[in-house]
Amino acid sequence: MMKKTFFTVLMFVSMSNLSVASVDYINYNATFGILGTVATLKNKIIKNKKTYEIESKVELKGLAKALMKGHTERHISKGHIVNGIMVSDLYQSIQKSKKKTVSKEYRINHQKRYVTKRVRKWINGKLVKESKKKLKFYAKDDLLTLYFNLGKAVKKRGKTYQFKAVGLEKQQGKVKITVPSKAKQAPYIKDLGTGASLYAKALIHQRNFKKKKGDILLSLAQDGYIEKSVIKDVVLYGDVRIVRHK
Repeated sequence: MMKKTFFTVLMFVSMSNLSVASVDYINYNATFGILGTVATLKNKIIKNKKTYEIESKVELKGLAKALMKGHTERHISKGHIVNGIMVSDLYQSIQKSKKKTVSKEYRINHQKRYVTKRVRKWINGKLVKESKKKLKFYAKDDLLTLYFNLGKAVKKRGKTYQFKAVGLEKQQGKVKITVPSKAKQAPYIKDLGTGASLYAKALIHQRNFKKKKGDILLSLAQDGYIEKSVIKDVVLYGDVRIVRHK
């Protein structure tokens, strides 16, 4: 009888946890000029009332895979939720090629407002480099939370938002996102199509853009997640297009 009661309580707790947690799978295909489909991006988002976890996997396809020697990426974000917005506590990116693996791990101390970065590098399975430092800026977002928070973080048209995100050290984490007014949406519709709940443009600094700053155009679906994005003016091949699929 005691065993049966314990089992019943255990099942009740397990089912309660399952009912609280939500899981979303948000996947994308990336195409790049004459190369066609160059990658798939598979994202899993697990949330409950207090915490979240995001896992993102990037797999190269076709000619891009051959050129990059089987390069893969895995990104992980873990943290807590405040007023429906994900706040990062840990962000890690792991990049692998045939012989080399590089891990960058960021830990965010919100109480003391600083971020530490740990970098490790392996070649043929042997650790050849390890370093740790404190970043010069503090941020509540990382690259993943900034991407998947947008539906709740930017809502007003005709407004420019300033964010900081871990993983963008070259620009001190700064990201400017502009949401156009309805009267200025035409260029966005041309690149992203109609039907978006909101359009936006992110401005970042990257060396692979023709310009000093690279524009990323974004369209948000009705569920608040990004439906399409276009990375403008990438060197040699033009625009990168990333489209969500089921």
